[in-house]
Amino acid sequence: MAPRLSARKAKDHTVGGKVEAHCHNMVNIENVPPGGALPPRHLGSYWRMAILKIARMGHPVLRRRAADVADPAAPEIQTLADDMLQTMLDAPGTGLAAPQVHVPLRLVIFRVPLTEAEDLAGDEAPLTVLINPLLEPLDDEMEAAWEGCLSLPGLRGLVPRHTHLRYRGVDLAGASIDRTVEGFHARVVQHECDHLDGILYPQRMTDLTGLIFESEMRHRIAEARAQERERLQALQAQAAAAAAEI
Repeated sequence: MAPRLSARKAKDHTVGGKVEAHCHNMVNIENVPPGGALPPRHLGSYWRMAILKIARMGHPVLRRRAADVADPAAPEIQTLADDMLQTMLDAPGTGLAAPQVHVPLRLVIFRVPLTEAEDLAGDEAPLTVLINPLLEPLDDEMEAAWEGCLSLPGLRGLVPRHTHLRYRGVDLAGASIDRTVEGFHARVVQHECDHLDGILYPQRMTDLTGLIFESEMRHRIAEARAQERERLQALQAQAAAAAAEI
């Protein structure tokens, strides 16, 4: 999902045609505790991680259903998660799905506050690595909000999503993850897991007039502010009319 955190860019080097990053003071995902959440400033060893190429809308890997991960604890899955983390930070982004880096497996990573207290504190959100996820909307309530995607650079869309969600899966150690979430957390999980089924956010939109370039977002903001002023003025007029009748 499109950026919501700042990132420290690593120095890139091309080795045998593959872009690699020499990253210092980066996290080691092997130390993700049960539940899949990693403290944001974990003090780990120095690690070399690859910055992977992000697939863009139109690539076949983004249109197919991803395969289940047979062994979440396998070394290659650890390496993939490490590389996805560095790619997400470099982009920067809030979440990333394996198909977005040309790997058709059911694995996503994201950084969102896990509790309301964390959200209010404004601290950097912990990392979640979610493998073979299952999503269950808890009611029919939907809310539209703006989303972006690293596979659709420069665009934003007004996307309706379920506001209350339960999701399950496993982490890199194979430990169970089972959470009930709402709001932005629920939105990020739905967005990322859509990638595992070959779905991009424009396919969830009900009105494509809400698909715009980020550079033009100021116009939508101005329109929203004007509509809110008109609404408040109408309420004030109603209140004044009601007072005059008394």
